[in-house]
Amino acid sequence: MRNSNLKENKIKRFFAVCVRGVIKKVAPVSYVKWQYRYITHHRCNLKDPQRYTEKLQYLRLFVYPNEPLVSQCAGRVGVRDYITALGHSDLLVPVLGIYDNVDDIPFNTLPKSFVLKTTHSSQWNILVRNKDELNIKEAKKKLRKWLSKDYGKFTLERHYSPIKPQIVIEEFLGDTVTLPTEYKIHVYNGVAKNLYVVTGRGTDIRYTQLYIDWTPFDGSQFNGWKKADVCPPRPACFDEMVRIAEEISKPFPFVRADFYELNGKIYFSEMTFTPAKGTLILDDDQCDYEMGKWLDISEYLRKN
Repeated sequence: MRNSNLKENKIKRFFAVCVRGVIKKVAPVSYVKWQYRYITHHRCNLKDPQRYTEKLQYLRLFVYPNEPLVSQCAGRVGVRDYITALGHSDLLVPVLGIYDNVDDIPFNTLPKSFVLKTTHSSQWNILVRNKDELNIKEAKKKLRKWLSKDYGKFTLERHYSPIKPQIVIEEFLGDTVTLPTEYKIHVYNGVAKNLYVVTGRGTDIRYTQLYIDWTPFDGSQFNGWKKADVCPPRPACFDEMVRIAEEISKPFPFVRADFYELNGKIYFSEMTFTPAKGTLILDDDQCDYEMGKWLDISEYLRKN
């Protein structure tokens, strides 16, 4: 059953939008606590966090902004160097080019399908299924706007701020009708414990929450997302995917490692350190505590 906290008061939102810019600028910690409570309806305990989502807020504010390796791996280009250094370059989606300037992108010579991504953000992407249908002028306008923004400052996920804003163009995986399934593996202190599987991207997108042994973890469904009507099949390469996820996540207290599987081959997608800024409304509130027990940040708490 969906969490009743998903319902939002429109009047309350209006006043929140009016004041959030000022609070974010002058009191970022207070803003994050306020944002967390506004979205989740829970107080944010940063002195003794117990919830998974509270611990993500602590990492977001006090730990990850001070870790250069986190910033490297949050970036679309830097993470490729990291994955390559670990001997997994074969997992990387082929790149067609990396550009500092929008006007340097050779749209005329690009293939029919490709993906444009900014390097310093999350979700600022343009999926090009058919270049003939792309409004290049509008795409450039959007990319310029994204490149001009400090995503880390905008979202208060400061580990993004040191990343150089660029545009990376990747090959389009799969066909343009059915996009490949994505596996988002959550790794806590080096151990993969759960994941969600993204199916139907571009058509009827669904998010199916599972424990790492592929049994249902429905209570961890969040923010009103719908799961698949039938549980997606476990890919034959899943054990290897989990092994790689744990290997690349070893230096971090928490990270979500994302992969695609296409015709039996594993492709690395990205690493996300504060999913949805940690402001998740779970279907079952007890799952927040369950996942919180998996994530040990005690060594960081002693330092702050």
